Amino acid sequence: MSIKILVDSASDIDGEEAERLGVTLMPIKVRFKDKEYLDGINLSHTEFFDKLIESAELPKTSQINPYEFEKEFERLTADGSEVIAVTLSSKLSGTYKSAKTAAKKFDGKVFVVDSLNASLGERLLCLFALRMVSEGRTAKEIYGELNSAKHRIKLLAVLGTLKYLKKGGRINAITAFTGEMLSIKPVVGIQDGEVKLVGKAIGSKKSNNLLNGLVKKEGIDFSMPYGVMWSGLENTMLKKYIEDSSELWKGKTAEIPEYMIGSTIGTHIGPGAIGVSFFGLPK
Repeated sequence: MSIKILVDSASDIDGEEAERLGVTLMPIKVRFKDKEYLDGINLSHTEFFDKLIESAELPKTSQINPYEFEKEFERLTADGSEVIAVTLSSKLSGTYKSAKTAAKKFDGKVFVVDSLNASLGERLLCLFALRMVSEGRTAKEIYGELNSAKHRIKLLAVLGTLKYLKKGGRINAITAFTGEMLSIKPVVGIQDGEVKLVGKAIGSKKSNNLLNGLVKKEGIDFSMPYGVMWSGLENTMLKKYIEDSSELWKGKTAEIPEYMIGSTIGTHIGPGAIGVSFFGLPK
């Protein structure tokens, strides 16, 4: 009997990476007008941003339903294995609820973890789960550790544009126009499972400094998974940020893992965002 890890595509893990990691990927559906795609399966992150930039309307994403989870849980447990499912925050989607509903039919063999996060934050929790599986921990132990450790995950990002927040109705047109004219860069974070504004600055340099200040305040636990991320078709801004934030990493790590943001968060923030996610130091 083994322990298998399942994660949804809001983690920005795509099909190819899921295969390399040895996890099962549940893709979220993304619809551009009348055409529907499976995130990370037949729609890559690059293809998503190509379409997003060209589209006049925001795409629609839809949560994974209980039946889809049930089918996958049935397949994964057929050989007697246990399953740990890591999902997008329950405060951002009904996907967690769908997974919990489906798990009830499997007599305690399926453990569903609400990551209270998304994108890189959700990915980090998945990577931590994989580490514990490799260490020979039991499914119950891993489930308990994940539900404790998830509260230490920090995700902070500087947005490159307000255009997509306006399109999605998150801010009004006047606010967006003023923000763009003044080069205001909002800094957002995921707190208690929800996306919240944690600061704003004028220009990239000041916003990067603000981001660094917030990261320093929390402190990165380098013994746990961590990384940086970007949205869009090129990562010039991320490379600049890594250079400007060298004091965060120097002498503490030989490698800074870089990840591309996918459709679930990318739909709302658009291209040009950069961010950091990590486990904060234990208090």
